[in-house]
Amino acid sequence: MSTELSKTFDPAEIEQRWYAHWEEKGLFRPDRPDAEPFTIVNPPPNVTGSLHIGHALDNTLQDVVIRYERLRGKDALWVVGVDHAGIATQMVVERQLEAQQDKRTNYSREQFVGKVWEWKEESGGTITRQLRRLGCSMDWSREQFTMDEHFSNAVLKTFVDLHKDGLIYRDKRLVNWDPKLKTAISDLEVETTDVKGGFWHFKYPLEDGVTLDDGRDYIEVATTRPETMLADMAVAVHPDDERYRSVVGKHVALPITGRRVPIVADEHADPELGSGAVKITPGHDFNDFDVGKRAGFAAGEMLNMLDGEANVCQTADGLVPEEFIGLHRFKRDGVDGAREQIVARMKELGFLIPHITKDKEGNETEHDAEPRTIATPFGDRGGVVIEPWLTDQWYVDAEKLAAAPIAAVKDGTIEIVPKAWEKTFFNWMDNIQPWCVSRQLWWGHRIPAWYDADGNAYVALTEEEAQAQAGEGVSLKRDDDVLDTWFSSALWPFAALGWPEKTDLLEKHYPNNLLISGFDILFFWDARMMMQGMHLTGKAPWPRLYLHGLVRAADGAKMSKSKGNVVDPLGLIDQYGADALRFFMSAMESQGRDIKMDERRVEGYRNFATKLWNATRFCQANGIGASTSIAAPAATQAVNKWIIGEVVGTKQALDAAMADLRFDAAANTIYHFVWDRFCDWYIELIKGNFDEETKAVAGWALDQILVMLHPFMPFITEELWSKQGDRADYPLITAKWPEPEAEVDPAAKAEIDWLIALTSAVRAAKNELGIAPGAKLEAFFPAPSALGRKVVDENAAAIERLARLTPVHFAEAPSGAAMQIGAGDDAFIIPLEGVIDVEAEKARLAKAMETSQKEFGSLNGRLSNANFLERAKPEAVEKARADAAFHAAEIDRLRAALARLG
Repeated sequence: MSTELSKTFDPAEIEQRWYAHWEEKGLFRPDRPDAEPFTIVNPPPNVTGSLHIGHALDNTLQDVVIRYERLRGKDALWVVGVDHAGIATQMVVERQLEAQQDKRTNYSREQFVGKVWEWKEESGGTITRQLRRLGCSMDWSREQFTMDEHFSNAVLKTFVDLHKDGLIYRDKRLVNWDPKLKTAISDLEVETTDVKGGFWHFKYPLEDGVTLDDGRDYIEVATTRPETMLADMAVAVHPDDERYRSVVGKHVALPITGRRVPIVADEHADPELGSGAVKITPGHDFNDFDVGKRAGFAAGEMLNMLDGEANVCQTADGLVPEEFIGLHRFKRDGVDGAREQIVARMKELGFLIPHITKDKEGNETEHDAEPRTIATPFGDRGGVVIEPWLTDQWYVDAEKLAAAPIAAVKDGTIEIVPKAWEKTFFNWMDNIQPWCVSRQLWWGHRIPAWYDADGNAYVALTEEEAQAQAGEGVSLKRDDDVLDTWFSSALWPFAALGWPEKTDLLEKHYPNNLLISGFDILFFWDARMMMQGMHLTGKAPWPRLYLHGLVRAADGAKMSKSKGNVVDPLGLIDQYGADALRFFMSAMESQGRDIKMDERRVEGYRNFATKLWNATRFCQANGIGASTSIAAPAATQAVNKWIIGEVVGTKQALDAAMADLRFDAAANTIYHFVWDRFCDWYIELIKGNFDEETKAVAGWALDQILVMLHPFMPFITEELWSKQGDRADYPLITAKWPEPEAEVDPAAKAEIDWLIALTSAVRAAKNELGIAPGAKLEAFFPAPSALGRKVVDENAAAIERLARLTPVHFAEAPSGAAMQIGAGDDAFIIPLEGVIDVEAEKARLAKAMETSQKEFGSLNGRLSNANFLERAKPEAVEKARADAAFHAAEIDRLRAALARLG
């Protein structure tokens, strides 16, 4: 017995109610001990995070998959948890302290970490509550946190084991250093921004009486960072640059410090850029670090001129003049820094080569620097310019760990979807650099290493084990650093299941079945899970990796707070409902492409949900309730056989799309079935004919819709499912995926498709010719096919009601103005005398076509103009293309309408 639906569809009311019900009843992880496992893990969001539009896409796709597999009867486990987010979380708590006129350093490490745990308990659940609002059917009963005891133990064991295997080591290398946070950060936490700066040209005097071939006794170098000359260790020139070949191996004397440095040949120097000579500061530039190594400088010999706050410090050779010590690297808070003072000193000493500009009259003006726009790295959280800084850190030998994942992708053990990403994957993995895993923070997994007074490191799980390694009586101090959060999250697919313990969950659900991830973390997370998983467990973490694109603003621009184009997914849920947003994400997710945000389409999918709601109300009003079988009911009428066949075809297409991870194809398959076949046609075709067979078939078809649509729109489908019949013990979320046990009936399909084609053609023709949609027209059918005759004979009432054709004569049409309508291979003649003024209509259509042809010609001319395409704003070009496409379609439509009138 069905329960009457309310007249209006209110997403907010049903979403909250159903999610609480699902979670309370444990329906996200039903007990299926003997079922085939299917496992995915969500990329753990930061504990400090809030749901953004990228989360909405990523988690929607995962939920579509897990709900689909759950409906197919599998033991579907979606592992959920949050990341401790070392830097972000420490910053949040430090800001809270600052707001209370307090600071971290007023506390011991243990006290501060305790405050972070307090914050986590009070405020760390925002993102998980928001994931619930999206409808994510995660196994919350096993929610993980990367600082949980069992997970922390797995992280520390991994560090110790990799160190024993020679795959973790301590080294002095350049890192991305954030001078505000005073820690190394990953490449993902660096944002490059164009900043107006300068290009300074300096003279570096040649030593020992050496001159260039042109007689100059100096080499000209150019730099965007003059302050770093205090730590220069060489000048590089290209080995094929004839201008400098004679001085390679000679020396220059650096101004200000007086340091004697060699001139080296290295292909890093570009003969076409500036003077072709490059100052080399290995301790403060990533490219220079590599040049320095090639020139024979060991990392320990490379000079460092900045402290952890990016203030000038003395170099190891003691040559930095005292007046520069303590200066910030460049101007800050209105106070000149090392950059400004060094430029002034170089100018005073006569070593600055001015940049000269000329005005229209030819008058020259000297400038200290050539203006340049410089791509500058900023810390995404500290907000200051990142400094390449030479420091001792812990590193993972990523090159060795990368070998197994490279082989796995090559031999098909791991499939990357879309396949186009394989090239990017191999390029990065083949050129992978050592992975810096230490961070200078208090919050996180503290590195399990202890040092003696001589700096020797002892790596062990406990201090007692480290002491045993060092020997009795040796004083030890633990490393203050913590591990990069990417190090711990790399263990997520198996540590979240209990590893290193051999748990039943690990045994059944590892390897996982699939990972869905944004392409932007392919290297930071996905590749590292491959490396750690294959090394530590001997198995690839999953056989398939699906990489989706980004969600961009409507104009295709990347979303950013500074541009003001960020879209809040929770706002969209409030306005349109979670189902509409989820369906938008699924329908727009096309492999290898980014998604352009389009709120109108989200609204359109809300309208789609409303249409289904109203169709269900119509069914209820006509005695159509829940089906009593999974298999299709027996059917004798063509229309019922047809809709059963449509369900069969839809289910097959949906399964094929999901197997290929074509989310857009899957969503559009069920959309068109619901909207076009069921709501627009089947319901119209059965109006006035609600016999027992039709009610049984209609109820069954509606049930199949609810099951197939559920992965995409879980809330409305569960609500409609519950209202269609009393089946509290058989909720939709754990129902059975369709098994129609039926086939497409070719004869029924041909009949109904013919009827739909006739009705569509009549409606289109009326629209083209301005005839009222409800007008009934007489029709002549002089040479019917066997199929056409059968359909007209058996469906006269439906043809009158839908196509508005009555009567239909199996005879030749009288002479006079008429239009021809096609259905399959058949043709109908519809007289127009007395229906419209044919000549006036021809004139109207011709005039409209002339206007569209003129507009199309003008637009096409602009779009063929290279100047317009290059100089016009992108939105203007896009509008011109859209307008041209509209007028091209109008021309075709009007031409067809004229052809109908003869």
